[in-house]
Amino acid sequence: MDVSIIIVNWNSIDYLRECIVSIYRHTKLSFEIIVVDNASPCGDAALLEQECLPITLIKSKENLGFAGANNLGFKHSSGKYILFLNPDTRLVSPAIDLMVQALGTMQDAGIIGCTLLNENLSIQTSCIQTFPTILNQCLDSDWLRQRWPHSRLWGTGQLFSDSGKPASVEMISGACMLVRRDIFEQVGLFSEEYFMYAEDLDLCYKIEKQGYLNYFLSTATVIHYGGKSSSVEWATEMKWKSIVRFCEKHRGRLYALAFRLAITFAGIARLMVITGEGLSRSTIATPQSRRSALIKWKLIIRAMLTLSHRPSSCRIA
Repeated sequence: MDVSIIIVNWNSIDYLRECIVSIYRHTKLSFEIIVVDNASPCGDAALLEQECLPITLIKSKENLGFAGANNLGFKHSSGKYILFLNPDTRLVSPAIDLMVQALGTMQDAGIIGCTLLNENLSIQTSCIQTFPTILNQCLDSDWLRQRWPHSRLWGTGQLFSDSGKPASVEMISGACMLVRRDIFEQVGLFSEEYFMYAEDLDLCYKIEKQGYLNYFLSTATVIHYGGKSSSVEWATEMKWKSIVRFCEKHRGRLYALAFRLAITFAGIARLMVITGEGLSRSTIATPQSRRSALIKWKLIIRAMLTLSHRPSSCRIA
């Protein structure tokens, strides 16, 4: 078996169907699809069984989170390579074949990822990133990114390269990441202290610490609809709490505390800019985008001021 494709499902069956069809349409390598239904309350597991889709279905009795469910799927896999793929994705190229071919030729590679596209086929800049620091997170803004897209702060410079060759990056999005089986086992699988978000960040970091590199292959393209089974508010808080957990785990409690304080003050400053007299001259042009920015930064500040890393309610895409 060349590759085991592991998909964690939580109330995403409509997207999942399309994802599975696109895999069969664009992939020539030998593969298996393992779907872990993460206790979907809408009865997705029963529907999947009724439809007789060409998959191996694992039904979890409880919501294990993204990391836990992927680890469960891995234990039932047999492929030389493991592809972790979100259900709300759709292949529009032989992305899996291309990634497997590239990963197999690079002895120093641990993970390889692809170009993630929005529904309108624009590029999702989040498909490659740098590891979070106080500096790059405090300065992160669309205005700065647009003016200095190649800055090492964001780590997205390879998105604008047309070389077509695999390029070394720090972090690959967990929406679509291909990893060597032996290396995934070597680093201890996904870290399950993250319920959702930052488990991909943590995995990339652990693999880099083992002396391997993470690569990005621009010619492999996958549409990622994104955020279809979780509310924006819940997802924002969970993401930032998970980033704090990452900082605490790998850089210590003091750094995590400094990170929380810095992001809190940066958030307050942004709220002042958005609501202040200079609003008409700000880069946030429309009332709708201003409201979205206000909500986002209020949620981030709230996340920084609370300590729990576990969700108040269980949901997972």
